[in-house]
Amino acid sequence: MKDLRIVFMGTPDFAVDTLKTLVENNYNIVGVITAPDKPAGRGRKLHESAVKQYAVSQNLNVLQPTNLKNEDFLNELKALEANLQVVVAFRMLPKAVWQMPEYGTFNLHASLLPNYRGAAPINWAIINGETTTGVSTFFINEDIDTGDMIMQESIDIDPEENVGSLHDKLMTIGSALVLKTVKLIATEDVTTTPQQDTAEIKTAYKLNRDNCKINWEAPMNDIYNLIRGLSPYPGAWCTLVNGEEHLDVKIYASSKEQADHNYNLGDVVASKKELKVAVQDGYLNIKEIKLPGKRAMDVKALLNGYEFHSNAKML
Repeated sequence: MKDLRIVFMGTPDFAVDTLKTLVENNYNIVGVITAPDKPAGRGRKLHESAVKQYAVSQNLNVLQPTNLKNEDFLNELKALEANLQVVVAFRMLPKAVWQMPEYGTFNLHASLLPNYRGAAPINWAIINGETTTGVSTFFINEDIDTGDMIMQESIDIDPEENVGSLHDKLMTIGSALVLKTVKLIATEDVTTTPQQDTAEIKTAYKLNRDNCKINWEAPMNDIYNLIRGLSPYPGAWCTLVNGEEHLDVKIYASSKEQADHNYNLGDVVASKKELKVAVQDGYLNIKEIKLPGKRAMDVKALLNGYEFHSNAKML
């Protein structure tokens, strides 16, 4: 059994569960690397990452480098004498960092690699209508998410699930998979498998304004999956044209209604209780929406105080 000295690297909530699991299983965490504090909110107060907040609560040694190639940081990292590094939801590491520990540096990725390498794997699995996804651990190399695989675990995606609920499920099974991976490394029982690249590999592109925009001419299922794949963050958006108003709105929840109609695609059909948008083969019933400068709200609450013109459209 190897005596492990672990450096953990991560930033958001998704990473906290894994760090917590390692701490609660009495692994020796000699350092935690996380993002620098950033100004946030109206007061521009410095905001600590979720990982830093947890690490500080456990009296763990925290480093927050702005430059991972900085010589002072590399010397600090080396001084920790870690022999294993565990990475969950962090930035790309330079070779000087990932090759430092004796037993390597491994990463937890929220997809079944080699599919959905990249920045937003949980979102894209839902956007693309996948019925299964999972988590993978692999040893880091020069390229993003391409290193030799250690372990994987799969999970079903519920047809009505959004990215928020799937994120939480993958966070839980991911922390368990990291624990299993660390145990394998500690007992020198690790076997790895090279990732097999094929032409069919799907990519988890970084989300931006363009790929988060709803195309109301797309098939009903594609629009439905885009909305749930971007909910609650960052939100699928489109432009509502309502009389003289042109408003960029975000839609967080919808349901599908198969039906024949004579509307143009994107036409809004509003009543006192429902807000529907005409799409191919039917309507999307909007369940939760956010107008500019307002909070996200249930559509029934919106319809109580907002009037849609007869020729309103979503573009």
